Amino acid sequence: MTVLISEGEAQPRSEAKASAKSGKASALVLPSLLVLAWAFALSGTTAPGAVAGEAAAMSDLRWILYFAGFVFLFSSVMHSIFAKSMAASIGWKTNGFQYEIAAVSLGLGAACFYATYNGIEAMVTVSLPIVSFLFLAGVNHLVEIIRKQNYAPNNTLILIWDFGVPISLVALLVSVGTF
Repeated sequence: MTVLISEGEAQPRSEAKASAKSGKASALVLPSLLVLAWAFALSGTTAPGAVAGEAAAMSDLRWILYFAGFVFLFSSVMHSIFAKSMAASIGWKTNGFQYEIAAVSLGLGAACFYATYNGIEAMVTVSLPIVSFLFLAGVNHLVEIIRKQNYAPNNTLILIWDFGVPISLVALLVSVGTF
């Protein structure tokens, strides 16, 4: 028996089950990091790059971008060095597009760290592509779930990150008066 992976590609059910098992733990990483970022933000802990006397929402924004920087760098490694296992955990087959995801993730990760230490203009600038990229990635994952019944852990739990980060960034940017 085979399982639909992506764009009509199939994978033997035994491989799909093995991928699902190995992907469950890794699928919890991104939602956990979003929760951890908010825990640091709400705890009042001084954020990286914080300026004395800045609004709490600015500090919270720094925390979300700081953690997003790590996640994007992690994503870059996972979609390049570990491309085959990452694709399997999402329910896909490896293809060249993963290396494009790795490249953009590397750039967004570096930009998040830069923005964390360089003020609101940099934060807005990096937030725009992050919001659009993650939101549309989330829509793509939903399409995979609905049309292809792709319930792989890294295709479902990623929705928390894909929608949680854009919502967080937009809410915080509105809160500091930039949107």
